[in-house]
Amino acid sequence: MKTELNNTPHRRYNILTGEWILVSPHRTKRPWQGKTEDGKNQKKEQYDPSCYLCPGNTRASGDTNPDYKEPFTFINDFSSLLPHSPEIDFEEGLLKAESEKGICKVVCFSPDHSLTLPLMDENDITRVIQMWKKEYVELGANKGINYVQIFENKGAIMGCSNPHPHGQIWSQSSIPTEILKKSIKFKEYWNKNQRSLLADYLEQELKNGQRILEENEHFAALVPYWAIWPFEAMIIPKRHLQHIGQLTAAEEKSYAEILKKLTIKYDNLFDTSFPYSAGIHQIPTDGNLYPEWHFHMSFYPPLLRSATVKKFMVGYEMFAGPQRDITAEEAAQRLNELSEVHYLKQ
Repeated sequence: MKTELNNTPHRRYNILTGEWILVSPHRTKRPWQGKTEDGKNQKKEQYDPSCYLCPGNTRASGDTNPDYKEPFTFINDFSSLLPHSPEIDFEEGLLKAESEKGICKVVCFSPDHSLTLPLMDENDITRVIQMWKKEYVELGANKGINYVQIFENKGAIMGCSNPHPHGQIWSQSSIPTEILKKSIKFKEYWNKNQRSLLADYLEQELKNGQRILEENEHFAALVPYWAIWPFEAMIIPKRHLQHIGQLTAAEEKSYAEILKKLTIKYDNLFDTSFPYSAGIHQIPTDGNLYPEWHFHMSFYPPLLRSATVKKFMVGYEMFAGPQRDITAEEAAQRLNELSEVHYLKQ
C-alpha cells in the first residue's frame, strides 16, 4: 500500500480540518518550463542604515527604534487591524459587514540584520519564543481580543517587505476561520476519546517514523500525512498544551532546538535562504478553556524543485481543492537526507 501511495493518484484526509487533498505523485516527472525566481542569496550586512527594523533607525512612522540587543516588538506602523475603529453593523439583503478590531505587532527576532532563524544561536531563538509567549498572554488579556495569531513570512516571494529577521502578531476580536475549523475536529475527537487528537496522531507518527524530521525530549517535527505544500512541516509539543504560554523553561529550549534544526534543513534543501510562511495555532483568548486543543506550528514553503521553481496554487487548487505532486513521505525522505549543519557553515 505504501508503494501504491507513492505512485498512484489518491486523496488524503486532513484530520485537523475535515478536508481532503488530492495527491498526484506521478506528476513529478513532468518537465518544467514555467516561471522561475531568482534564487541567489545576496549577502546582508549586520546593520543596514536604510532598514526600518534595525536598531536605532527611524521607521516610516517617524518613530525611532531603540538600540535593542534582544527581540524587540512594536505596534505595526501599517496595522491591518486597529483597536479603535468605528462600529459597523451592516446588513442589506444578502450583504453583511461588521466591525473588526485588533492590535498588530512586529517582532524583530534579532538586532543583526544578516540573520535568519536557522543562522541564529539557539539561546537567541529561545528569547524569541519567550517574546512570543509574553505577547500571546498580554495581547490575549486585552478586553475584546479573542484570538492571537503569531506568524512569520520569510522571503520576498512570500510577500515579506523587509529582509530583517522578523515576524508578526495579529490579535483580533473575532476567531479566524482556520481556528474554527480545527476547533470542531479537536472537540469531536475529545468528546469521543477524552484524548488530544494531535497527541494520538503524534504517537502514531513516532511509531511509524516515515514522516518524522526531528525529535527531542519535548517536541517533534514532521511532514503531516495530509500536507499540501511541497515541503510542509509541523512542530508539535509532546505534552498536551493548549497554548504557547504553558511552555516550561526546558520546553522553550527544546522548541528552539527543533525550530533551528528544521529551518537549517530547509535552507540546505536547495542551498538558499528557504522561504516559507509559518504560524502557530493555539486556543482563542476568549476566556474559555478548550481542553481539547493542542497547540502546533505549521510551515508552508512554496519551493518545489529548486531554489527557483515555486509551487503556485492555481487552476484546480483555486477552483476545486488543494493538490500536490510530491508525497509527504518523499518530502520527508528528502529532508532527512540533508545535513544538520547549515550549508553556509559546511
